[in-house]
Amino acid sequence: MILYSAILIFSVFISAFSQVLLKKSALKSYDSFIREYVNIYVVPAYAIYFLAVFLDLIALRKVPVSFVPVAEASSYVFVLLFGRIFFRESFSKRKVLAMALILAGIIVFVI
Repeated sequence: MILYSAILIFSVFISAFSQVLLKKSALKSYDSFIREYVNIYVVPAYAIYFLAVFLDLIALRKVPVSFVPVAEASSYVFVLLFGRIFFRESFSKRKVLAMALILAGIIVFVI
């Protein structure tokens, strides 16, 4: 079950990364409608997201359903960290508090 839990967490991680790619694409302007939706950021983002869904399906065969919301909650932490790394977004006090509450909830569930 540990392997499948790791697969689930990894799928959440790469799903958060695909969101970063989509945001990078949204911040750019394109000269045509087609280029807006078929570009170097969007196509890999959807491919990564498809992989994440596929990994979710594999993980859900063995992971208890009660663990899934906990694993999915970690995506908020990943997105905040990716925002800081890729977009230089700052952490407000509310974001830090929210991240601490999410991590505390995950720790309480795991213990």
